Amino acid sequence: MPTMNSNIGDVGRGFAAFLSPPPEGVVRFTVGQPDFRTPQPVVDTAKAALDAGEHGYTRSQGSEEVCEAVANYLSKYDLDVDANDVLVSPGCKQALLYAMMSCLNPGDEVLLFAPAWPSYDGMLKLIGAVPVHVPVRRDNYHPDMDATRAAITDKTKAIVINSPNNPTGAVYHPSEIEELTSIAAENDLWIFDDMIYSDLVYCDHSYVSPATFEGGKERTLTIGGWSKIWAMTGWRLGWITGPTHVMEGVKTCQASAASHVPTFLMGAGAVALGLEEDRISFFESFAERRDVFHSLLQEIPGIEAPKPEGAFYILADITGTGMDDIEFATRALDEAGVQLVPGSLMPGGEGLVRLSYGTSIGQIREGCKRLKDWLEG
Repeated sequence: MPTMNSNIGDVGRGFAAFLSPPPEGVVRFTVGQPDFRTPQPVVDTAKAALDAGEHGYTRSQGSEEVCEAVANYLSKYDLDVDANDVLVSPGCKQALLYAMMSCLNPGDEVLLFAPAWPSYDGMLKLIGAVPVHVPVRRDNYHPDMDATRAAITDKTKAIVINSPNNPTGAVYHPSEIEELTSIAAENDLWIFDDMIYSDLVYCDHSYVSPATFEGGKERTLTIGGWSKIWAMTGWRLGWITGPTHVMEGVKTCQASAASHVPTFLMGAGAVALGLEEDRISFFESFAERRDVFHSLLQEIPGIEAPKPEGAFYILADITGTGMDDIEFATRALDEAGVQLVPGSLMPGGEGLVRLSYGTSIGQIREGCKRLKDWLEG
């Protein structure tokens, strides 16, 4: 029999085991997607494109309109981007994979701040690169700079930054981003900057790109997308931009792997980026949910969590309950009717659970009541 790719067996499926739809009546704190509908103007634009016959092949990196829209959107973060160096991909994940494929070789080591979104680990292993999990500080889930420096070897090739962060909810300080950029420059490393949650920041400091600091622009690939703040998870639209010579490699990856995203979605993507009122409305709803969720969790015995600074996740320490995270998640589902994600599915996440507030305040209140009653009982 022919053999399979030897890397496949080492690639996990992230949270998949805990993301399957639970029995009816279960409060679900697992899925990282908003419970809002995609804004109607975006839907109408896609429908109109279909009716207009936009059914065929088009420009591989995305239409000029949508690439210009991405470049204009990024300018609000002080990023000076040439639209020709923007590529629209089938989701943020695909954009990250293109970055890794373009910049890494088998055996290259890549620093991840642990616990990290598990897809990073899986993508690196798929291409034969080596994920190196660097534990973050437990008090606020921000990077430990000494640990970061200590993890670098002569095989280190890149750092992945995700701020605002999934699963921790941390938003790194501008000074921390600047220091990470300096570390990358000193060691000649790529930076893969996953900014998918950049519009969901609730603290005093905002998202800051490594490309805005000295030594950052020439080594940073900026990756984002439409899924979160515009409630477009199922549309599978992401973007990537970076130095021109790297983007030529990224374009090669897309041409060989996917051709382009669906033609009739490109105009809709451009429209979404200009919908300021919807974006603000979604943001305000998430900010309220964060406050309610964190306040209620503080009343539950055995659970501790720093208040999230961004994204829509709370990473809670449940070691005070006397259970490990797998037991806690399993029993919470079976005995309390609450579904959440155990942290040990990610290296560095032992003793933690991730809870998403991409659901209604009513569900948040009910889920927290169930957890409190269960643990007190």
